[in-house]
Amino acid sequence: MPASYQPKTRDSEKHERTSSQSVQTNMSAAQATVAQVLESKSGEMFWIAPEDTVGHAVEVLRDKKIGALMVKSPQGELVGILSERDVVRRLADTPGHTLPQKVSELMSTEVQTTTPNETLVTVLRRMTDGRFRHMPVMEAGQLVGLISIGDVVNYRLTALEYEALQLKQLIVG
Repeated sequence: MPASYQPKTRDSEKHERTSSQSVQTNMSAAQATVAQVLESKSGEMFWIAPEDTVGHAVEVLRDKKIGALMVKSPQGELVGILSERDVVRRLADTPGHTLPQKVSELMSTEVQTTTPNETLVTVLRRMTDGRFRHMPVMEAGQLVGLISIGDVVNYRLTALEYEALQLKQLIVG
């Protein structure tokens, strides 16, 4: 073996260590807030009245391609939320008689809300523990948005894709 040859060993070449997760990226994910997710959404909110029929609600869910509707009183107060899950359960209980029923008869009235400043980690934990997928966002007593688990997952995937692109540029560049 020539004298100039030296086999590579684990520590023979010092390189800057890189990884897809670091304290900084993990902390930024843990500190992301509801406000950041709302910024990435269109800002459109859809709601119905408690006296509307389930049939009308189903049409809105279909037409808007959404999974839940906030229910507001005539005074504009949030009084409930109606999800596809609520409708499906009632369809199973009252087949053929569900669509003419009033939204107030099957909406969830114990609605958990969040604020724009709450962290996504906290919101996801509350959604997971409560087994629901949509949470209205309130600020100063006013409804400012609706966040879903899908919104949070999409936000995090976009962040991960961005992080991966940055790492690739560091490696190649």
